[in-house]
Amino acid sequence: MVIDIAGVSVPDWVALAPTFAFVGAAMLTFLVDTIEPEPGTSSNSVLTGVAVVGSLVAFLTAGYFLVVGVGQGESGAISLFQDQLVVDGMSLFFVLVIASVTALVSLASYDYLEGQTYQAEYYGLVLLAATGMSLMASANSLATAFVSLELSSLPSYALVAFLKKNRGSVEAGLKYFLVGAVSSSVLAYGISLVYAASGRMQFAAVAEALGSEPEFVGLLGVGVIMVLLGFAFKTASVPFHFWAPEAYEGAPAPVSAFLSSASKAAGFVLAFRVFLTAFPEVGGLGGADPAVDWIVATQVLAVVTMTVGNFAAATQEKVKRMLAYSSVGHAGYVLIGLAALTAPDRGLVLGASMMHLIVYGFMNTGAFLFVALAEYWGVGRTFEDYNGLSTQAPLACAAMTIFLFSLAGLPVGGGFLSKFYLLLATANGATWLLAAALIINSALSLFYYSRVVKAMWFEEADDPVEIDSYPTSLYAAVVIAAIATVLLLPAFGLLSPSSFDAAVSLF
Repeated sequence: MVIDIAGVSVPDWVALAPTFAFVGAAMLTFLVDTIEPEPGTSSNSVLTGVAVVGSLVAFLTAGYFLVVGVGQGESGAISLFQDQLVVDGMSLFFVLVIASVTALVSLASYDYLEGQTYQAEYYGLVLLAATGMSLMASANSLATAFVSLELSSLPSYALVAFLKKNRGSVEAGLKYFLVGAVSSSVLAYGISLVYAASGRMQFAAVAEALGSEPEFVGLLGVGVIMVLLGFAFKTASVPFHFWAPEAYEGAPAPVSAFLSSASKAAGFVLAFRVFLTAFPEVGGLGGADPAVDWIVATQVLAVVTMTVGNFAAATQEKVKRMLAYSSVGHAGYVLIGLAALTAPDRGLVLGASMMHLIVYGFMNTGAFLFVALAEYWGVGRTFEDYNGLSTQAPLACAAMTIFLFSLAGLPVGGGFLSKFYLLLATANGATWLLAAALIINSALSLFYYSRVVKAMWFEEADDPVEIDSYPTSLYAAVVIAAIATVLLLPAFGLLSPSSFDAAVSLF
């Protein structure tokens, strides 16, 4: 099949060019490893360059397709492989998020991996995980959704356990794998129950089969809830959030940034597709009485997730673990995109969650990369270990301050407007419990984020850490993320129409 891109006729598979960029870069890293298998400065530079360039190619290609309207407007979404994959504004928007995080993490890893073996395998796993995430954004059937999710998850397990001589890393990888195996089983069984009730796997076909009065309502209800719980694992939502603090704390800090940002975005785009394309009728979005009220289930999940995540973060004494629980809280915020769909303007609700994810991708990645920078300098893990750090690294500490205050929702970065839009979405749907939970938890998050800022800028260190080097790539990744976080505040109005248009296309 031939499609038109900016007036040029090309085969339809070209729409998957961003995914091919990830795959090509991953294959190149293994090729580089066969030529120069011994780790060294030159090989690490080439590997980092391949990963960063591949991610940037995916980012720029997805951005170009989004601007010229590929899969959008009157032409409609581009269906591939007998409707198993689809390329539209939603998939391209999330590929931008995934590619930007992958590029930042790859750049930061150059200094972080200094002296480590298996560097080619590390970059290859990151790129293969990004490939799975980009396919999750385009999945259009329950089968491809499960396969793409596993393609994303399997490399992630190995990445968490990458520091093989570090007991914490290996233990975190094992726990992540075990919880992931259980949640994958729950998801697979849920998919099987949905198939038993509908006889279909492709999202639109499932929706059509369930559009009237579905048979086996009880079977369908259990299947839909199990699918929801499967996605709760991928997005680190309660009750499948227990892996996140262990995995993020034990994994290399760049991997923690990658999983908490890119992986979360990929999990949410797949959840949006499944529930809004395959299950709209059974959830009552089609106007009929809900056979399975998954909107109420997501409302409960959103409130519990943001509350548990933020209250747990407030009790932590380690910065990295605090950020891990904070990411759980932010999963609750993004769930508003499904939980507040009772609103008249559903595009606003879903678009607000999408915008929060793109802002979160920069500010959360930057925060974890700052932790990686602190680990590189030999700074400890607790809040007290960050005391007086601004006297030796003022630029990096200023960037971390921007990340934390933006995560809390203060008007220093795009996080302020993304949370404002989420609050507007809850008001639009008259879901006042969600609005109250969002406000209370955001206020609580300001408390524990401020502890890090206070330690860096106002406390004096008992035993100051001597910083004798400033790793260029890691420092650059932190600064770039901070600049992007700040710029997203004035640029929010330019990007939000794309997210709202992509959201509306699902209804």
